Amino acid sequence: MAKLSLFERRRRRVRTALKARGGLRPRLSVHRSGRHIYAQVIDDAAGKTVASASTLEKDVRDTSGANVSAAQSVGQRVAERAKAAGVTTVVFDRGGFLFHGRVKALADAAREGGLEF
Repeated sequence: MAKLSLFERRRRRVRTALKARGGLRPRLSVHRSGRHIYAQVIDDAAGKTVASASTLEKDVRDTSGANVSAAQSVGQRVAERAKAAGVTTVVFDRGGFLFHGRVKALADAAREGGLEF
């Protein structure tokens, strides 16, 4: 078996912990790249994406997607869309990303937007 990167090890550890909790709630999954940040609320039982938001959307595309304010706006948008779809409680899946900076800003904004986790 090939040696896993530190990122992949963190990612597997987080996903394993989420699955051990039962998987009863949808998952708020975050992906952070160098230029953008993406968030999805995923219902793993049905295999469907309930709500999503990113910095690639037309009305925020002209601003930088690689800063904390952009992450906050994505967090607020995904919370609004999840609530509109009837989802209020989620589990936070940070993937292999550290809970710091843009990832933390997105999570805090989603909490302020009404999602509970």
